[in-house]
Amino acid sequence: MISLTLFFLFVFSTFSASIKVQTGPRLNNDKVYKYTYTTEVLINKPRGLIEDSVGYKISSDVEVNLVWRNPNNKDDQLIRIVMKNIKVDGVSDRPQDKNIFTGTTAAKIFGENYMTALQRPLLLQWSLGKVKSFYSYQNEPTLLLNIKRGLASLFQIQFNSGAVNEADVSGTCKVTYQTRENQIIKIKDLESCKISKSGFTNSNKVLGVTTKQTSSTSYVIEDDIIKSVLAEENHVLTLNSYQVIAAKIVCKQKLGLASISNGPKETGGKQISSVVKGIDAKYMSLPLVADELKSECKTCPSLLQEWKANRNNFIPKNLSKTGAGRSFLALIQSLRRAKKSDILKILKSEKDDVLPQLIDAVTFAQTSDSLEAVLEFLDFNNSRSSLLQERFLYACGLASHPNELMLRALVDKNKGIIANEEIRETVVIIMGALINQLCKEGGCKLPAVLEAKKVVLEGLQNPKKPSDIKTHLLALKNANLPEGIPLLLQYSESGEGPISSIAINALKKYDTAFITEEVKKTMNRIYHQNYKIHEKTVRTAAASIILSNKPSYMDVKNLLLSIGELPKEMNKYMLSIFQDILQFQMPASKLVRQNLKDMWIHNYNRFSKSGSSSAYSGYITRGTDSSATYSLDILYSGSGILRRSNMDTFLYSKNTELHAIQVVIEAQGLESLIAATADEGEEDLETSAGMSAILLDVQLRPVTFFQGYSDLMSKILSTTSDPMSVVKGLVLLTDHSETIQLQSGLRANAEFQGGLAIDISGGMEFSLWYRESKTSVNNRGAMVILGNVTVDSGFIDAGMGSRFETESSFDFISTVKFSSYPFLVCMQMDKGTFPFRQYITKYERLASGKAYVSRKGKVQTVEGSELPLHKENSNMCREVFGEQSSSSDSWF
Repeated sequence: MISLTLFFLFVFSTFSASIKVQTGPRLNNDKVYKYTYTTEVLINKPRGLIEDSVGYKISSDVEVNLVWRNPNNKDDQLIRIVMKNIKVDGVSDRPQDKNIFTGTTAAKIFGENYMTALQRPLLLQWSLGKVKSFYSYQNEPTLLLNIKRGLASLFQIQFNSGAVNEADVSGTCKVTYQTRENQIIKIKDLESCKISKSGFTNSNKVLGVTTKQTSSTSYVIEDDIIKSVLAEENHVLTLNSYQVIAAKIVCKQKLGLASISNGPKETGGKQISSVVKGIDAKYMSLPLVADELKSECKTCPSLLQEWKANRNNFIPKNLSKTGAGRSFLALIQSLRRAKKSDILKILKSEKDDVLPQLIDAVTFAQTSDSLEAVLEFLDFNNSRSSLLQERFLYACGLASHPNELMLRALVDKNKGIIANEEIRETVVIIMGALINQLCKEGGCKLPAVLEAKKVVLEGLQNPKKPSDIKTHLLALKNANLPEGIPLLLQYSESGEGPISSIAINALKKYDTAFITEEVKKTMNRIYHQNYKIHEKTVRTAAASIILSNKPSYMDVKNLLLSIGELPKEMNKYMLSIFQDILQFQMPASKLVRQNLKDMWIHNYNRFSKSGSSSAYSGYITRGTDSSATYSLDILYSGSGILRRSNMDTFLYSKNTELHAIQVVIEAQGLESLIAATADEGEEDLETSAGMSAILLDVQLRPVTFFQGYSDLMSKILSTTSDPMSVVKGLVLLTDHSETIQLQSGLRANAEFQGGLAIDISGGMEFSLWYRESKTSVNNRGAMVILGNVTVDSGFIDAGMGSRFETESSFDFISTVKFSSYPFLVCMQMDKGTFPFRQYITKYERLASGKAYVSRKGKVQTVEGSELPLHKENSNMCREVFGEQSSSSDSWF
């Protein structure tokens, strides 16, 4: 019995020793704890010198005393906290004439009423270091309440190590405590904080902004009393595509115990609610989480004023200048504050020359008022306003953060009467782009998305007319729906040439995870023509999918073995594709090298095929933060006439790619112009040519140069050198808005916007007299990117603005001389001279108007150049232009 008793005593003592006693800070009765408190906010570049920062700091004395202690739980305390002797100052040492705080006081800055409210005591129910309740006056200004919450949040603490979910001024956040002797470190995961805040960002990371946030608070505890607190949080915001546009916000808090003196005795009572009411009946229990601070721009111009000031920059002749980009971004900000009636008034009063650009801006504003205004203004029953309707639709497709309302508007328009058939096609194509954007944001189950999906897929399952198939394939290409892959495979293999080509190119947009073995088998059947004869454009597109999606050794081997058995120009094209894979170090490079060790594959007979077709890829820019590539492939018919040219530009950043621009020119059935024989499978193709474009991952509606032989001849006889516009207008590239709740109670705002004025055009010229054809793709653009970070309290405004702007041109010209055989083909890719201009403005401003402003700028010019292609092309260009110069001296 004794031994059994000893055993239980041993177990109990061991169990008790393994339990940590829960403890927390306590205040002593009859004492006042006097602290000094400072909070400051700094704004600068991420690696900027601290003395170059702008911002301000608020300092005060803080008195803390015990008001009441729960008679049943000595760790449950009601404490009183009051700020006294409040001061405001700058964060950087500057001469007095540049220090806006010289000669002013906190009372002058905040005003007497606000100062009185800020110095009004707050009460905390404090139990084992946790703030259970926060008491203050409900009718106090939100800003002052949040500042008090920031101070009260420093008293949110625990003495034991571990991770907990905890509420403070930043929201409900995951917090990790690390305890060592008399020091406690609190790490707050700001990404996890749940708090009401407004904002939006780009769905594509390449054009988006990355935010990195850290928060750490260090406590020193002595005799269960908080002796000192040092808290710091950092927010670094960086534009992914151009990391020079970046900002850093630092918020610091410092609380230090200065003295302990005699104070009032604690109040008696059993219930905390009655004790609080006894102190002041106006005290209310409020959340410790900060309230959202809504601020209105009191100095911002009205929409009409903004439009009048910037209208001249929206005239077509000024669109290629950076002034247009700056005005576009300023107008969008004004439109986002405007009401529907004000927007409609301007739309109805404007002339045709600026209306398309105004439609761009109104649509990109992406507010409910702007959407309702533009929908009411546009009359889809009127075919004469088709240009404005098209600009609206393209702006919808390229919207930075579209919502369901925008897609619902297009679904409803598709049900109604649309006078222009091309606009009806564009509506369906752009519906696909919005489906993709909303699905990326987790909105695939939204009613409008489900209805739009049904429209796109049913248009392929049960097309009402043959032309609907192309339209709905292009819509599916934009939508990128996994459930649409079986339909794409069906049309890829059994459709006619143009239909098959669109279906296969739609498959190219899918992630590798969706390119299954079934897809690869179908592409192999198409390329190797197992079931039916396919056009060269279809076969080469199928080869591209095979090579871009983890091909097997045998996939690559069979493609290589086909070289030599293909039509002449297709032989040369496929040979160039493999050479490009090797020189540009693409994913399939390793498998290609392995296959080339086989002499049956790698031999002179196979790799000496002649022809004019080619493929080449290279870097436009290559940096640590982002890079841009270009690729050009061009496929000719056996008679030497252009079959397809394809120019692509991709942007890469944060392990994400963006298909920035693609311009494809396709022609068919032109052999009759030079009495040549068409290639196998292409004998009965209708004479036609057209151009298709992708802009920022969105497929646009293709345009037709000519359709049919008679149309071609009329175009040749009446042709001009003016290219046909594919897309022209203003595009909102980057659009990021974020509110950041700082742990001091202040709130920061960050906005990054990028505007692009773009003009993509292309043309195809024939000269039967000189026996020459020329295709051209011209890209003109001006880009402006703005980054603004501010901390605006309503009394003090501090911030930093960054601006980057450039103007550029990028042209592709392909010249074919068919006056002799073999034909001479010259391709040129020219990058024009363009300036880089960057400006940074930092400022501090008081409500009285007193301000400090610092401006810095940097301007560079990058000389234009002709982008390199393969050596054979360079030799051919010498012959083409040599022949042109010699013939110019002749009478005939």
